[in-house]
Amino acid sequence: MFFYIDCRIHYTFILRMIKNYLSLIKFSHTIFAMPFAVIGFFLGTSPPAPLQEERGVNSQIHWELFMMVILCMVFARSAAMAFNRWTDNKYDKENARTKIREIPIGIISEKNALIFVIINCILFITTTFFLNSICFYLSPVALLVVLGYSYTKRFTPLCHLILGLGLSLAPIGAFLAVTSEFKLLPLLYSFVVLFWVSGFDIIYALQDEEFDRAQNLRSIPVLMGKKNALLFSRLLHVISASIVLFAGSYAGFNLWYWIGEGIFIALLMYQHTLVKENDLSKVNLAFFTTNGIAGVVFAIFFLLELFLN
Repeated sequence: MFFYIDCRIHYTFILRMIKNYLSLIKFSHTIFAMPFAVIGFFLGTSPPAPLQEERGVNSQIHWELFMMVILCMVFARSAAMAFNRWTDNKYDKENARTKIREIPIGIISEKNALIFVIINCILFITTTFFLNSICFYLSPVALLVVLGYSYTKRFTPLCHLILGLGLSLAPIGAFLAVTSEFKLLPLLYSFVVLFWVSGFDIIYALQDEEFDRAQNLRSIPVLMGKKNALLFSRLLHVISASIVLFAGSYAGFNLWYWIGEGIFIALLMYQHTLVKENDLSKVNLAFFTTNGIAGVVFAIFFLLELFLN
């Protein structure tokens, strides 16, 4: 009886701990880059015409390799988010929007958060070792980008672009895991992610404009103000949409791709109707829901294009 109760207590504690760490790293936000990692992987295994003509592209799907790519994504992103929470803790404590996060309220200690970062970095590098040599050698560079982002807000308003750069490693990284080669098409999708993520991160940062200004932190909203920041975000999304169009034309994609591309661009446009200079009440709807759907839908139609045409 006591053993049963003790097991239930330990089981509940473990579940609560897992839930706390998943909340710390906002695991649900993995939905932004993950679809493009899937795109990069299948560009390598089931390439369209421009890649089929190039030597070195694999034509067979290795599901074990696919799972390792997913693990790399999870480990790198977990390290980056936990590190961001660790480095920003002193600011999060003072910000009304963030002071209820796990570290400021003591659910997870700074020490344990840093240990979590180190473990995920080790797991990420170890996993890349089993992919291929180029992924392994580039893994510290990838970590430098995704971890280094956390400090950029202290000295440059271009921090949003650094975040975009970090997530843009997903499609080219997944493609490298399959082929060990750099090619134009997956690089184009990396640029799609770069400008897409940078644009919606600016929208998200509108919430903290006054706080960031008071703390001498840098961001596009602090530099330009809300109105011009929204205009700059739209410009970045126009660039992202343009690259999606060019990539589809370059690859010679057909109906399924253009349906997915149309939905993706429509959702990019839609999020800009949700957020106004003087009304930020729908920022979360624009940031998470709209962009999450956009990435997933685009990836689904992309895969339909690869496998049904």
